[in-house]
Amino acid sequence: MTNHDPIPARLAALKTAKTSELKAQWRDLFESEPPPFNRRYLESRLAYRIQELAYGGLKPETVRRLERLGEELDGGDSKKRSIRADRDRPITGTRLLREWQGVEHVVTVTAYGFDWQGRPYKSLSAIARAITGTRWNGWVFFGLKNHRRRT
Repeated sequence: MTNHDPIPARLAALKTAKTSELKAQWRDLFESEPPPFNRRYLESRLAYRIQELAYGGLKPETVRRLERLGEELDGGDSKKRSIRADRDRPITGTRLLREWQGVEHVVTVTAYGFDWQGRPYKSLSAIARAITGTRWNGWVFFGLKNHRRRT
């Protein structure tokens, strides 16, 4: 008799689960509130965590190697390092959508900040101010209110 591995079935079930169910799984697996990112992000992180818990995570030497590679890429630049280290930041390539006064605005997350209307910005707050003409917390304006983990 062979042992059936339930992990592939759990991973497949993520695709058909309701978002509320994904968030409940997040709370169980990460023991924290889920981030306000899109469904695809939740699915991918949950899939990794399920496998990590079942089969084990990265070996410490692999983590060290990845950190060294990151340091080589950022050349010791502390600004780039802080971007790389901000794990709650949306993944590079993520598109943030916001409608303001009947106009839809699309912001793309880049490796060094954000892009709006073909121009680079260092912060979402600067983009929110350019859109509205008033001061806004950019994370709030784009619906990423809880972008920092609660400790």
